[in-house]
Amino acid sequence: KLIALAVFSSDAISSTAYATEEILFVVAVGGSSLALGINVLIPIAIAVAVLLAIVTTSYRQTIYAYPSGGGSYIVSRENLGEKPSLIAGASLLVEYILTVAVSVSAGTAAILSIPQFNSLQPYRVEVCLFFILLLMLANLRGLKESGKLFAGPTYLYIFILGALIVVGLSRVFFGHIDQIHVIKSQFAGQLSSGNLGLFLILKGFSSGAVALTGVEAISNGVPAFKRPESKNAATTLVWMATILGTLFLGVSILAHHLRPYPSEHRTVMSQLGAAVFGQGSIAFWVLQLATCAILTLAANTAYADFPRLSSIIAKDSYLPRQLANRGDRLVFSNGIIILSVAAAILIVVFGGLTNALIPLYAVGVFVSFTLSQSGMVIHHRKEQEPGYRRNMVINGVGAVATFVVAWVILITKFYDPKTGLGAWVSAVVIGLVVVMFLAVHRHYKRVAVSLNVPFDYQPPRMNHTVIVLVGRVHRGVLQALAYARSLNPNHLIALTVVTDEEEQERIERQWSEYRIQVPLEIAYSAYRELSGPVMRYIDEVDLRWDQDIITVVIPEFVVTHWWEHLLHNQSALVLKGRLLFRRNTVVTSVPYHVDRVAADPASPGAPDWEAPQPKEPVGVPPAD
Repeated sequence: KLIALAVFSSDAISSTAYATEEILFVVAVGGSSLALGINVLIPIAIAVAVLLAIVTTSYRQTIYAYPSGGGSYIVSRENLGEKPSLIAGASLLVEYILTVAVSVSAGTAAILSIPQFNSLQPYRVEVCLFFILLLMLANLRGLKESGKLFAGPTYLYIFILGALIVVGLSRVFFGHIDQIHVIKSQFAGQLSSGNLGLFLILKGFSSGAVALTGVEAISNGVPAFKRPESKNAATTLVWMATILGTLFLGVSILAHHLRPYPSEHRTVMSQLGAAVFGQGSIAFWVLQLATCAILTLAANTAYADFPRLSSIIAKDSYLPRQLANRGDRLVFSNGIIILSVAAAILIVVFGGLTNALIPLYAVGVFVSFTLSQSGMVIHHRKEQEPGYRRNMVINGVGAVATFVVAWVILITKFYDPKTGLGAWVSAVVIGLVVVMFLAVHRHYKRVAVSLNVPFDYQPPRMNHTVIVLVGRVHRGVLQALAYARSLNPNHLIALTVVTDEEEQERIERQWSEYRIQVPLEIAYSAYRELSGPVMRYIDEVDLRWDQDIITVVIPEFVVTHWWEHLLHNQSALVLKGRLLFRRNTVVTSVPYHVDRVAADPASPGAPDWEAPQPKEPVGVPPAD
């Protein structure tokens, strides 16, 4: 359980690094003031802690009901039906992307808040992208969620943050610490007066509610625990909630006394650390580095959950099947790359600022919470296990609470005047993802129906026409003709595309000199364009014989080195791409490796129009 706490709790516990700051960004800036914001900080923190207790109690029921892992998508799929499960899945995928963006931006802010690294402030976006690149490469290489890897930074952060709270509140109690001096140039708000209404208080609460992101991680990973899995997972969930709630309340109480100011230039956590430990002290450095480390690990948790959930949804045929495939390192490579690119786009768009990303955050989390807990109510009613009425009440309270919070977040964060965006963006994106799910599913159903074979189905007899494309007579063409003859088609034709009569005479002369017995047909192209005349000719051939399947044989020579391909025309690739979408058409490439000429001196020389006649006619079987 000690290892599990570190592995599954880094996402939730890391939110203490910015949750208090995000509350102050709302209630202490703008039309309000720092004094008013500080006064409502503790009540808001208590409300968030109560919500945390409700959600934790609800998810304990999920752990016991779904010992194989009860993510919101699975619980909703089994109890609420298709549409709710897709909404839950879309909400989680969007939130995982935001988790990476928010965690990386907050971790970067912790580093840049160290005075020695202040010079990197103009490169905030570049630093964020660097961390995302590292996470992507590490996960593509098959980095596992090692217990030792997670345990060190997680417990170090818990220890140093606990020390900050204990030492800070002790010094406050004995009067051995001063309030933080506000730097006017870095604080955009006012120190006193202003107005703080109910709407701003609710908006501040919705910002603090980001502390609950990651709470459901333990319920998703129940199979990873030792036996009895459900009991150990439930115990770990309670410890995680206790640590998270204690640290969050402690930071908020300490901030209430020391009065830090929210700023894009320096985090609230670094201000508290400098005031309690002393700026430049070893403890201050440990606090900032541990904060950055746990936030990076929190982002890495999304790298485990996003690809896994994507693979589950893909197996249900709501996402491209490629997302269900593992790469050569046994990781879901496609999901990792999509997550990285999406998070990087958010970082660039929002300038790597955590407070700019927060209005988009937590909407999907509480939507998935609501659907999961509602699904659990249905589950208890269907199963009617011992104590199911009590469990229904617990999950019902959780569903109602998270539903109310979801609406509070959506309404209070609906529009952000600074960016012109807000929670509406998350709602729209979730809706678009659901529409994409349904479109992908319809496609797979349509393909499945078209591929279905009735028991009385008999494929019609096919005529087989083979068309061999030739430019001039050379070894590759002769091999392609021999291959085409071996297919024993009903009709065998060679086709060449020429630009004038001179080219036509040259190819016909070669055809005669080599005594090739395959009929040669000519297509004209005044502009040396290949694919158009070939496509028109195939359409004409298709009209000659009914129920025909046409095989187009393309002779291609293969050079020794990859860079040598750049020296040759790649028109065959374009032609194959166009033929791919033509019905009843097969494209076959017959490769000829040019290095065999040098390796086999007994073979005929390179293509030469003056070469001697072959002993046997080409294109007909040898005589018995």
